[in-house]
Amino acid sequence: MSQGAMTKDVNTAKTASSVQDQGGRVRAGEELDAARIDAWLKAQLPGLPDALPEITQFSGGASNWTYRLQYAGAQDAAGSGDYILRRPPKGTKAKGAHDMGREFRVQSALKPVYPVVPAMVGHCVDDAVIGCEFYVMERIAGIIPRKNMPRGLSLDAATTRQLCTNVLDKLIELHQVDVRATGLDSLGKGSGYCQRQVQGWSERYTKAKTWNVPSYSRVMAWLKERTPQDVANVVIHNDWRFDNVILSEQDPTRVIGVLDWEMATLGDPLMDLGSALAYWTQADDNFILQSTRRQPTHMPGMLRREEVVAYYLERSGHKPESWAFYEVFGLFRLAVIVQQIYYRYHHGQTNNPAFKNFWILANYLDWRCKGLIKRAGG
Repeated sequence: MSQGAMTKDVNTAKTASSVQDQGGRVRAGEELDAARIDAWLKAQLPGLPDALPEITQFSGGASNWTYRLQYAGAQDAAGSGDYILRRPPKGTKAKGAHDMGREFRVQSALKPVYPVVPAMVGHCVDDAVIGCEFYVMERIAGIIPRKNMPRGLSLDAATTRQLCTNVLDKLIELHQVDVRATGLDSLGKGSGYCQRQVQGWSERYTKAKTWNVPSYSRVMAWLKERTPQDVANVVIHNDWRFDNVILSEQDPTRVIGVLDWEMATLGDPLMDLGSALAYWTQADDNFILQSTRRQPTHMPGMLRREEVVAYYLERSGHKPESWAFYEVFGLFRLAVIVQQIYYRYHHGQTNNPAFKNFWILANYLDWRCKGLIKRAGG
C-alpha cells in the first residue's frame, strides 16, 4: 500500500474504533430477551463470561434483522465474546429469503474452503427462545464500506483502485471454489440457471406491475431470445456489494469478511457479476443513479463498469459471446426488486415514504435496459 494512502491517524486506535462498523440502539418493537439469548448461547459456548450480553442492532439490511451480542471483556473477533445474531423480521416464517437454517448451512459449508465467511456458532429452531428461528456467528471486527467510507478514513486513488480489485478478486475466488469440497452439490438445480432466472424474474415483474410503470415486454422478450447456456455451475453470492464485505482496519484494502449469504446458490458466475454491476454507480452517472447509490463506487480510483467486466473476464478466463445479456439481466433483476417494493407501497402494505418514488426508478431502468439492447444490436 502506498505511503499517504490513508490519513495519518487511520492506523491509530482512536481512528480504528471510529471507522469500525458498530451496532446501534435496538429499534422499538425489535428487542431481544437478553436472558434467554444468554442461556441458549452458553449452552453452545460454556466458557462465556458470567454476565448478560450487551445487545445492539445494525441498521443496514432491509430483510433479516441483525444484532450484535457483546460480552464484557471481549478482546477480538476470534470467539471471545463478540457475536452476531441473525433472525427474520416479525410476522415471517423461515422460508425463502428468511430461511435462517439455509443461511447457516451455506456458511458452515463454505467456511473451510472460503475463509472470509464468518465462523458459525449455532442455529436455533426453538421458538421459545426469542419467538422465531435464528442463528449466531462470530463477529468479524472491521470496516464495512457503505454508501460512503467512514469518517476518519481517507483513501487516495491508487489505494482505492487496490481496494476495488481486491473486492473483485474475492468474488472470483468464490466462483472458483470446488463445489464438491463444500458438500453444497444440492444447493442449486443444475444446468439451465440462466433460463430459469429469466423466466422467474419475468414472472415476478408481471405480478408486481402497477399502472405507472412500463411493461418491460421488450426487455423480457430480448432476454428470453438471447439467453445463453450456463458458462459454469458454481457457488454464487447473488448480492455482491461493497456493503456486504468487511475490510481490515490495519489495511482497508484487504477483505477479511463477506456477509449476507441468504441468496447464495449454485449458478452461473456471469449472472452473479451482472447482478453486482447493476448496483455499480460511477461518479459521472446521472442524478437518478446517484440518488440510489449504496456503495462507494463513485470514489476516484474505482474501476468503471466496463473496466470491472474486463478485469473479471481476464482473471476468471470466461469468454461470453456477448456481455450485454448479463448486464441487461442485472438491471432487469434490480428493476423487479424495486417494483416489488413499490408494489407493496402502492397497495398500502407499507407506508415507508422512502418507497414513494420507486416507480420512477422502475421507468428509468427500463430506459437503461433498452439503451443497452440497442447498443448490442437488439
